[in-house]
Amino acid sequence: MITTQTTSKAPPTLLPMVIIGTLFFVFGFITWLNGALIPFLQIVCSLSSTEALLIAFSFYIAYVVMALPMSFVLNKIGYKNAMSLGLVMIASGCVLFVPAATNQTFLLFIVAQFVVGSGLTILQTASNPYLVKIGPAKSAAVRISIMGLLNKGAGWLAPIVFTTFVLGEFAGISEQSIAALPAAERAIQIEQLADSLIKPYMGMAIALILLAIGLRFSKLPELNLNNEDAQLDESGKSKGSILQFPQLILGVVALFFYVGVEVIAGDTIGLAGSKLGVPGALGLTSYTMFFMVIGYTLGLVLIPRLLNQHQLLMLSSALGMLLALTIPFTSADSHSISSLLWGWTGITTLPNPITCIALLGLANAIVWPAVWPLALEGLGKFTARGSALLIMAIAGGAILPMAFGFIADSYGVLNAYWMTIPCYGFILFYAVKGCRIKQW
Repeated sequence: MITTQTTSKAPPTLLPMVIIGTLFFVFGFITWLNGALIPFLQIVCSLSSTEALLIAFSFYIAYVVMALPMSFVLNKIGYKNAMSLGLVMIASGCVLFVPAATNQTFLLFIVAQFVVGSGLTILQTASNPYLVKIGPAKSAAVRISIMGLLNKGAGWLAPIVFTTFVLGEFAGISEQSIAALPAAERAIQIEQLADSLIKPYMGMAIALILLAIGLRFSKLPELNLNNEDAQLDESGKSKGSILQFPQLILGVVALFFYVGVEVIAGDTIGLAGSKLGVPGALGLTSYTMFFMVIGYTLGLVLIPRLLNQHQLLMLSSALGMLLALTIPFTSADSHSISSLLWGWTGITTLPNPITCIALLGLANAIVWPAVWPLALEGLGKFTARGSALLIMAIAGGAILPMAFGFIADSYGVLNAYWMTIPCYGFILFYAVKGCRIKQW
C-alpha cells in the first residue's frame, strides 16, 4: 500500500504517474543511446562487432552485479530517495564520458557505461514496483504500457538527437567511409568525432542532477510494502523465501530472454546496416523504437477489449520467431517490405533484412509490461527483492548480444538473428503456462 505521514488516504496516482513517467523517459533515452553509440565507438576506437558490443555488455551486466545490493539500499533509504540516487549515479557516468572521449580510451567508455547501468539499476528497481503498486493490480499492465510508450518514444528520439548533436556534419559517416580516408585525415576525423561527445554528455549530466534535486524535494509519496501479505504456500503458511514463487522465477527467465532480444533488435540494427552499407546506419535504432511504440499503442487498444495479455504475448513471440527466421533469407538489394509499409509516406525505405530487424520492435513491445505484474503478483513483503531479481534479468541485454557478436563475426550478421528463436520460444511458454504456475 502507499502511505504518507500526513494522511491515511491513498494519494491520487496522477502526480506519481507524471514523475515516474519522466523517469521512464530518462532511462529510455539513456538506454537506447546505445544503439547509436555502439557503431559510433566502433568507428572511433576501431572495434570488431564483438568488441563494439562490449558497450552493451558493460551497460547491462551492471544490472546483474548491482541489482541485489541496490535492493538493500532501496529497503534502507526508501523508494523516493533511491530514485534520486539513481539519477545522480547516471549523471556521474555521463561525466566519465568526457575523459573517455578526450583520450579515446575504450576501457574508460566501458567503465562509464557500467556506472550509468548501475544508476539505472536502482532507478528501475524502485520505479517498476512503484508503478505496479501505485494503483489497482488489474490495471498495472496498462500503467506499465503507458510508461513503455514514454520509454520507447525516448528510444526513438535518442538516435535522432545523437545524430544531430554529436555527429553534426558527420551525420552520414560509416565504417566504410572512414576506412577509405588517408591515414592522417582519418586520425583527424576520428579525433573530431570523439570530441563531439563531450558537450552533449555534460549537458545530460547537468540535466540529470537537476532532475534528482527536483525529485528529492517533490511530493511523491513513499511506497511501503512491509505490511502486505505474501502469497501462501500449499499448507496455508506464508512463504519464507523468494525462490518459492514460480511465477517470479520463470518471469525472470522470460525477461532475461526478452531483454536480450530487445537489445539485439535495437542495438545491432546499426551494425547490420553498417555492414550492408545503409546510409545513416547510426540512426537506424529509431526504426526499431518506432515499431515498439506502435506495439505499445496496440497493447493499450487491444487489451482487454479484443485480446488478453496472454494472447498478445503468444502472438508477439510467434511474430518474433517468424521475423528472426526470415531475416537471413530476404534480399538486401530489395526495399519491397518498407516500400509497402511506409514508402508511400516519403520516409526513407530500408533493405528488407533491416526492415525485418526493425519489425522485431513490434514483436517485443508487449512483453515487459505483461511480465512485471504477472511475476510480482502475491509477493507482498518480497516485492523489493522480487523486483531486484527481475531487474537482474536485464543481464540478458549483456550476455545475449555478446553471443550475437560472436556468431555475427563467425557466420555473418544476418544469420546471427536465428539465435533469438529459442528466446521467443520461452517467452511463448511463459505466456501460455509459466505465469500461471503458483507452486513448484
